[in-house]
Amino acid sequence: MTFDLTRRHLLGGAIAAATMALPAFAQDKPALKFSAVFSEQDIRANMMKMFAEGIGNDFKLEPYYGGTLFKQGTELVALQRGNLQMGNIAPQDVSKQIPEWSVLTSAYLFRDAAHVSAFFASETGEEFKKMAEDKLQIRILGPTYFGARQVGLKPQKKIMTPADLAGIKLRMPGGDAWQFLGEALGANPTPMAYAEVYTGLQTGAIDGQDNPLPNVKNMKFYEVMSQIVMTSHLVGYDLLTVSSSVWAAMSAEQQKAFQAAADSAMKWSEEQHLAQEKALVDEFKAAGLDIYEPDIAAFRKFAQDKYLNSDLAQSWPTGILEKVAAL
Repeated sequence: MTFDLTRRHLLGGAIAAATMALPAFAQDKPALKFSAVFSEQDIRANMMKMFAEGIGNDFKLEPYYGGTLFKQGTELVALQRGNLQMGNIAPQDVSKQIPEWSVLTSAYLFRDAAHVSAFFASETGEEFKKMAEDKLQIRILGPTYFGARQVGLKPQKKIMTPADLAGIKLRMPGGDAWQFLGEALGANPTPMAYAEVYTGLQTGAIDGQDNPLPNVKNMKFYEVMSQIVMTSHLVGYDLLTVSSSVWAAMSAEQQKAFQAAADSAMKWSEEQHLAQEKALVDEFKAAGLDIYEPDIAAFRKFAQDKYLNSDLAQSWPTGILEKVAAL
């Protein structure tokens, strides 16, 4: 009797333990922490939801928006240290560690979103992605377009040429590449965290900021601006990135599905941004903002001369400008 009860007790315990363990094992998917500075209201947040659904059979995406996990500019280092598995990385941050990449951050290099996509799909684009993978241990899935960057100002001063921006305190993200871009527009670049821009405009700590129209909408910058100068000086894109260690741990089938999910989500996001950019011009005009196009040729010449005569251009691969322009 005692033996029988003990045997049944042990057997029942083993079955219970196995029953509890099996579902946990079945549901145990690798968690991928993803960090981005854009808000949860951003189109790209929905892009990441689509991506999460696409990889849902193999991975669980844990997104953090608004710089709540890692501040703007620190995501790349977090990836390299293994503290983050995926990130929306600015090419400017890549250029801090790989000087050759600074060419991809220069003003008036790309014509539009399609040009950016064509570059990263080209042989030259593959060389740049491999450069990042070899030196930084990151796998670039592709560019995430978020709109052409425009200059938004609180002062009502009319801006037609770079000379008109002299003395204007233009907020730019931190980092040499971003600050140089501000100089290449003729402004006085001022580093400031993205989350502080609204207050900075409101208090007069800065005179303006440069962002694509969808960002201006999401962050409500238009509430504290009087005008938008359609300089279109930089085709805004970041890089959807996964750490090389995570990528290498996948099977070939998983890698294929992972990339396909990224491609589909990025394409959808690009289409949404392009449509929103067109609609926002009218929306901002209705809100009372003055929106106009300056002398683009003057801005392009000023910026390109500034870059070509800088130390940055010394690191650019030979013939890269011609290769990009030819795409």
